[in-house]
Amino acid sequence: MKRYQMIVFFSIVLAIYSLVNIYIYFKGYNAIPGLHNHKFIYAVVFFFISALFIFAKILESKHSSVITDALNILGGFWLAFMLYGFLLFLLSDIILLILRIAHLINPGNILSYREWTFIITASISSLLIIGGFINAIIPVVKEYNITINKPAGEIKTLRIAAVSDIHLGSIIRKRSLKKMSGILRKLKPDLVLLLGDIVDGEIGPVLRGDLLQYFTCPESTDGLFAITGNHEFIGGASRTIPYIESKGIRVLKDEIVTLPGGIQLIGRIDRDSRRFYGKERLPLGELMKETDSTKPVILLDHQPFHLEESAKYGVDLELSGHTHNGQMWPLNYVTAMIYELSYGYLKKGNSQFIVSSGYGLWGPRVRSGSRSEVLLINITFSGSETSKE
Repeated sequence: MKRYQMIVFFSIVLAIYSLVNIYIYFKGYNAIPGLHNHKFIYAVVFFFISALFIFAKILESKHSSVITDALNILGGFWLAFMLYGFLLFLLSDIILLILRIAHLINPGNILSYREWTFIITASISSLLIIGGFINAIIPVVKEYNITINKPAGEIKTLRIAAVSDIHLGSIIRKRSLKKMSGILRKLKPDLVLLLGDIVDGEIGPVLRGDLLQYFTCPESTDGLFAITGNHEFIGGASRTIPYIESKGIRVLKDEIVTLPGGIQLIGRIDRDSRRFYGKERLPLGELMKETDSTKPVILLDHQPFHLEESAKYGVDLELSGHTHNGQMWPLNYVTAMIYELSYGYLKKGNSQFIVSSGYGLWGPRVRSGSRSEVLLINITFSGSETSKE
């Protein structure tokens, strides 16, 4: 990413972040009269809480520790409160405007309205965050049964376990990784795929505990492969990717691997390699020229953009992640507007697409609009053997 683009991007993010926090600050100040006598203390405490996540990220980039882990977790919960607090306070302001137009609110009862608004907002937000936290730490297996109408030699079925968006770092650590490893062992897959964003960003928290040592991949006939996600580049690909590969995980970087039965696995470099490193990934059409179109082609691409391109070039199955399915309600509606397929299954022509909501999280350890999941994809191959002309 060019320097000026980075400055513009972070300036916009910081401006939105600041405005939302200022809005919530005044909502609390106006709702609780007792704060008027302790304005300075309230301002300092609120600033500390609201800046916690940013402060934690800055500290983490300098030196990772248990303290920065704790600050990241607390700051993440504040991000969740920002979302729900802002939405609920905004709703209360809309209701207040309607009540004023209807002359049901006057200077005598507006303070009571503000107090109850604050209590209701804090209560609902807390319940959503607690429920989202519990939901986030209980992953599920999402199973798909699909057919690819191409032969794969003597291979009639293929059992794939796929995991996207683990986001190893200060929040997702060894306990989550051990749980994921246990799920994968129970599935007994033929092939294990990691669909990008294995690491959250800064590699420091991962290296500090050597977290990937706790990933015990089950024995599989066809091996273990991974691709990069945008977060591998955010955190510095020159350190992140070699660390992942040092654990015996083969990271496909615009590469094609032929599995038993002639099944072709394509792993693309994440599209954000261009934004962060100025490196273009190979066009899909160029990669597809190296494949045998009479045999199954499975494409791994972290971000599910341009599905029509995959359909055009004859990809049989594409697996992606990245979206988290919004992670927190109502952001799942936002991702659904951005992506043609933000979660689940879609078929375009002869091409099939699966997008996972991911195993880990970014920011808050809260999932209120999606589930943490491991994919299990059972593929049946059909069709007769033909020779490529």
